[in-house]
Amino acid sequence: MSEVARMSAARGWAPAAVSRRTTVSWPRRYASRLFFSDALVIAGTLFGFGLVALPEFTRGLSWSGGPRIPYWVALVLVGLIWLVMLELVDTRDEHHVSQGVLEYQRIVRASLALFAVVVATSFFLRIEFSRSLLLVGVPITMVLLVVSRWVWRQWLRAQQREGRYVHHVVVLGEEAKVAHIVRTIRRTPGTGYVIMGAVTKHGKTRDGQHDIPVLGKYGDAEKVLDELGADTLIFAGSDDYEPEALQRLGRAMADRDVNWVVAPALTDVAGPRIHSQPVAGLPLIHVSYPELEGARRVIKRTFDIVASTLLIVFFSPVMLGVAIAVRADSHGPIIYRQERVGRRGRTFGMIKFRSMIANADDQLSSLLDMQGTTSRPLFKVVDDPRITKVGRVIRRHSLDELPQLFNVFWGQMSLVGPRPQRAAEVELYDDVAQRRLFVKPGMSGLWQVSGRSSLGWDDALRLDLYYIENWSFTQDILILFRTVKAVVAPGKSAH
Repeated sequence: MSEVARMSAARGWAPAAVSRRTTVSWPRRYASRLFFSDALVIAGTLFGFGLVALPEFTRGLSWSGGPRIPYWVALVLVGLIWLVMLELVDTRDEHHVSQGVLEYQRIVRASLALFAVVVATSFFLRIEFSRSLLLVGVPITMVLLVVSRWVWRQWLRAQQREGRYVHHVVVLGEEAKVAHIVRTIRRTPGTGYVIMGAVTKHGKTRDGQHDIPVLGKYGDAEKVLDELGADTLIFAGSDDYEPEALQRLGRAMADRDVNWVVAPALTDVAGPRIHSQPVAGLPLIHVSYPELEGARRVIKRTFDIVASTLLIVFFSPVMLGVAIAVRADSHGPIIYRQERVGRRGRTFGMIKFRSMIANADDQLSSLLDMQGTTSRPLFKVVDDPRITKVGRVIRRHSLDELPQLFNVFWGQMSLVGPRPQRAAEVELYDDVAQRRLFVKPGMSGLWQVSGRSSLGWDDALRLDLYYIENWSFTQDILILFRTVKAVVAPGKSAH
């Protein structure tokens, strides 16, 4: 038995050796599958749109001074240019696919670049290219590309839950920093990282830091990686690790074809805010400041107005049915209005369908006292006895919150953002939590689609701040898609 195996057995954990070649190559295989998937989506959508919506599809395409070519040839050229654009903006970069919103954002950028190229070419060569293809066909194809990537991501997550298509990781660094990396990766599902062990200065860890086995000292890193067959080494940071030793370790990882990852102490920062810049041989990381002003704010507000209007019209029959059910179930008003704190601390009247007995707020303080949560700014009552029979149904599927679409239309709320809280809850905020008030509150948010009522205040705050500090329009769209999933299939976390 090897030394690493003996140390693992002594800690009650026996790692199984894995094939480094298999674990290193799976991102490349996954990226190649995305290429063929993108090609099928582009070809199928463009040709399908051409056959159905373009009368000139069978006639051909001509321009002043140029030959007449079949329309399908032009569509093939458009498709090839699109694939080139997707490659140029790294939409299939193995370091970014399946993680975060950057992959989707790059698909949108590639599609906009294609649109610009086709429009410019048509203008300068005076080609009578179909406007409906550009204004309808291209956006539809872009949406389907994003959807196909999302489907692939769900498939990958399912594979990873079975232990396939994952990176087997060893973390090296100071005990506290190793523990931080372990906690951060474990609390975030879908990272694709399976942590097999740690390497620390003294080859041991303090009790309670983490439950990952420490398999050796700094000098044992290469041996540990070789015996485990791990394909990724994360350097968590250490004041005792000399830069020269780190360089040697990096070269050793390159010789073994091991992923060499350096994790900064900075957390909860999304990819678009991180910019690496080599200065004097130092890989400096620049972090841009979050910004939701100017054009970004206009885009978000415009989307809120248009989407809330369409949703009010679409859900009006549902709201009518809920109103009738609430009235028939118990005495009291149909609409419940409560003062909440919005952007910059301004209060507004948030409306929703009443899901509790009349005068339920009078019992809130005593119920919070009974469960001992009056000092935390998340006033949630476990097994709340005030909820009516109809209330339990409409709350489980978030139907009670549909009237908040009017709050969104009026500009008091947004479709996506931190949930608005009562003034009594806001009074308990510390300086960090006050940052929740930098943006408009939302009907849905990152913490709602990440666990809803099952999350505590600390996790809810962390997710809200992550949303605020890493806002993007793409992230809003993804949260709305996840909201639909959470409403249709609420699971055990919905109350």
